[in-house]
Amino acid sequence: MNDALKRSKNVNWTGRPLIIAEMSGNHNHSLDRALKIVEKAAAAGADAIKLQTYTADTLTLDVDKPDFKIDDSESLWRGNTLYNLYKKAYTPWEWHKPIFERARELGLIAFSTPFDETAIDFLEELDVPMYKIASFENNDLPLIRKAASTKKPLIISTGMASIAELDETVRTAREAGCTDLTLLKCTSTYPAAAEDTNLLTIPHLQKLFNCRVGLSDHTPGIGVAVASVALGAMVIEKHMTLNRKDGGVDSEFSMEPQEFSMLVQEAERAWRSLGRIAYGPTEAEKASMKFRRSIYASENIHAGDRLTAENIRIVRPGFGLEPKYFEMVLGKQVTKDIEKGTPLSFEWIR
Repeated sequence: MNDALKRSKNVNWTGRPLIIAEMSGNHNHSLDRALKIVEKAAAAGADAIKLQTYTADTLTLDVDKPDFKIDDSESLWRGNTLYNLYKKAYTPWEWHKPIFERARELGLIAFSTPFDETAIDFLEELDVPMYKIASFENNDLPLIRKAASTKKPLIISTGMASIAELDETVRTAREAGCTDLTLLKCTSTYPAAAEDTNLLTIPHLQKLFNCRVGLSDHTPGIGVAVASVALGAMVIEKHMTLNRKDGGVDSEFSMEPQEFSMLVQEAERAWRSLGRIAYGPTEAEKASMKFRRSIYASENIHAGDRLTAENIRIVRPGFGLEPKYFEMVLGKQVTKDIEKGTPLSFEWIR
């Protein structure tokens, strides 16, 4: 049984960061493509696959008033109404079961982000092991209350929420029964810039809310996600697609399988590197101690000669006197002949 499969049984949070592959709308309305993304996520070493459970009608209204149009010139989705965008991006609810089944077969944790209370009811029928609340929904307290009442682990993206809003969100979740909470630092732009990510917020989140913390990352590449591990991230979520050239609503800020594999490897390497507070040689370094510097005879020295900066030197390897004694022994006489290349010892000095 592989590590991911062990974790999928009970959502085991111990050890290295949990890596979540977010499918979102990258299936491009093909169930076969969706299943392929699941397979590639498992092959890349992801621990979990996450869907988004909504329809255009459960998320917004089918109107084209200015409030419902995306007019941001920087947006990937400029010119769409919210309704049309979500109609393009949603994952058909009848696909959830086959996607989850394939994911579980491959040892992945399979779960979703519900966007309204009917989505939670539907996902409960599929026995999902946990829930994710998206950054734009972290102020939807009735939704959070409903998800928390299932008593399952709850992940919430922080997005644009202030500390006061997050405090209300966290209190709502805990009062409704959530005892296993993770907050993900998230920058709600698509794609996001590294300089807007503010990873130093991660340990602050952990301290403020005394919960597990992580990162929902929309930046290009893996650098930001790997850096988050050093600041305590125990969950990393990244969007995944088969090939960005295939297009799709989220393709521009999604990772391809080989990139996702690199993320998994480097996040674990970063986590292993944290270790503990330690000084002095590790067990692995002890064999290298001999390559430190020490005092050696740099010329042949005869008994009765005095030590000078010409006949002794501080060099590698490290079997002689430590360099800190160099000035102390200068001018001292030696009691025996010392051949060039011999490590200096106090035994022969008077």
